[in-house]
Amino acid sequence: MKSLGQGLSFHAHIIKKGFLPTIFTSNQLIEVYSKTGLLHEARRVFDRMPERNVFSWNAIIHGHIKNKDLKEARLLFDLAPDKDSVSYNSMISGYVSGGLEQKALELFAKMQCNGTRIDEFTLTTMLNLVAKLTVLDYGKQIHTYMVKTSNDSNSFGSSSLVDMYSKCGCFSDAFQVFNETSEKDLVSKNAMVAACCREGELELAFDIFQKVPAINDTVSWNTLISGCAQKGYGVKALELFVQMGKNGIRQNEHTFASVLNACSSLKSLKHGKEVHAFVLKNGLSLNSFISSGIVDVYCKCDNLQYAEYVHGAIHTENVFSNSSLIMGYCSQGKMVQARMLFDSLSEKNSVVWTALFSGYIRLRQCNAVYDLFREFTMRESGVVPDVLILVTVLGACAIQAALDHGKQVHNYIIRMGIEMEDKLSSAMVDMYAKCGNMNYSEVIFKQVTNRDQVLYNALMAGYAHNGRENEAILLFEEMLRRDIGPDEVTFIALLSACRHAGLVDAGEKYFGSMVEDHGILPEIDHYSCMVDLFGRANRLDKALSLITMMPVKPDAIIWGAFLNACRLHGNLELAREAEEKLLDIVAYNGARYVQLANVYAAEGEWTDMRRIRNKMRGREAKKLAGCSWVYVGNKVNIFTSGDRFHMEAEAIYAMMASLNAEMMGNMAPT
Repeated sequence: MKSLGQGLSFHAHIIKKGFLPTIFTSNQLIEVYSKTGLLHEARRVFDRMPERNVFSWNAIIHGHIKNKDLKEARLLFDLAPDKDSVSYNSMISGYVSGGLEQKALELFAKMQCNGTRIDEFTLTTMLNLVAKLTVLDYGKQIHTYMVKTSNDSNSFGSSSLVDMYSKCGCFSDAFQVFNETSEKDLVSKNAMVAACCREGELELAFDIFQKVPAINDTVSWNTLISGCAQKGYGVKALELFVQMGKNGIRQNEHTFASVLNACSSLKSLKHGKEVHAFVLKNGLSLNSFISSGIVDVYCKCDNLQYAEYVHGAIHTENVFSNSSLIMGYCSQGKMVQARMLFDSLSEKNSVVWTALFSGYIRLRQCNAVYDLFREFTMRESGVVPDVLILVTVLGACAIQAALDHGKQVHNYIIRMGIEMEDKLSSAMVDMYAKCGNMNYSEVIFKQVTNRDQVLYNALMAGYAHNGRENEAILLFEEMLRRDIGPDEVTFIALLSACRHAGLVDAGEKYFGSMVEDHGILPEIDHYSCMVDLFGRANRLDKALSLITMMPVKPDAIIWGAFLNACRLHGNLELAREAEEKLLDIVAYNGARYVQLANVYAAEGEWTDMRRIRNKMRGREAKKLAGCSWVYVGNKVNIFTSGDRFHMEAEAIYAMMASLNAEMMGNMAPT
């Protein structure tokens, strides 16, 4: 029986004739019904069998697994009087596919204990599970067993070993397994190319790919194109795509996903349009997987009109297209449209929730982040949110220094039993540090056993931000002792600490070590820290020398820091030198004119002050009013300079007058 029609016809015939089907016939009917989704009919045939063999049990178990009913499949598995390798393999594979990894491991252990034959399928399934869990020790044990039983020499075994070692971060072991494979066929070759791409060894990937090129198939080309796209070689990915077509290799949706990813990374509207035209020409536009990739390209290239057009042509709700368009709206500040699209969705998964959260935090709309999180916890009650959502909310708390909100999120994480993984721990340390609560930051930092670079950076920046510069430096030294390499962010935090503490010699030492010891080229923020450090120490000539020697063009922040130092030390000569440079960069920024005018006013140079003020008026440069906020009474209270519109303005000004009077009284001679 090869089809459902044949099965139904034959089944009806034997029922009509009153025949009792044989075990073989019943097994065939169970298999046909299970494959076509008629599990109820398959189960009825199985239940009416007067006698069953191991194939009967395997067929019905596989049917329940295929229909994602693992609970009933396991019940039948336990009831089966006889079990063979197929029984165990089906159940283990079902657990792996269903995300029940621990049950798969337990069943494999049981299979070993009772002496059931472990075959090639069992081993490849377990290696895939090990690769998924990245449990290297377990993978090595399986490899040892495969060597003992000569299961490592076949192509499926060796390719699974290559994949396992690669995904567990042991590229050299993966390459060794591949080299020791006597017969390198297409399966093992594709596995090794994928491992090279994963490791970033693209030259080696090309070398392996180009050996016996005649056997390369769609998977081979897709793997190499995807590797290039993911590792930042978008142009090469596009060249391979063109060559793939010329070689007559069939392109599928995975090909287009990688090519469109390359276009998005390059932000190349031209290439995106060319791929879109190819898709339309070949009648592939109805594929929602490809169409969502096209939407993403247009959004990344800031062409929302085309993105909306392609999105509108997708007739079913597509989570990737929706999230791409939401992010596209967010990137252009169109949060109303992003929210409207979000609200129109019948089902909202973590991808679209995360997209909207990311949009609000990108525009620093912190109150909107809090409101959305409140909505999420009510709508998705009991659902553990994606880590990126929690990181976003903690980021909003850090921006506003909203400690109460941050504590509420921390409490929520504890209450929901959410594991404090690396990103979450770092975000929590950063939030508490920016809210001024370094004690909590330190407690969370110490609770993390495998501390990484990001976590150290967060605490180091917290120390620098909160006036604990010496502790920031000690933390950096600890970081080096633990062989955790610093990055650009580390040195910004470190140089900021030196700047605030006035540690010129230490600052120079660490700045020099960036290139000499760590191979990190200083960026504009590092130069800004050094200029400010020299300026505060009244080493203005050294600060100016550093500015002129910078490999990048100094920006307004650099010249602004230098100008502040000139004001602090009353150096009008260098202030005038900085004036021209600064106003060339920010001709219409009123804040910089005010800064210059204040420098001259502080030294009694009223003519220069008026000149700067007149120049500001002539260019119609505007200075934004100073703004600050404080979190009181379950809300953020925002204050601007000279503000008379705050709801409690009268009480605020009355308190200020009272404090002024008190301070003046304290200053009066006694």
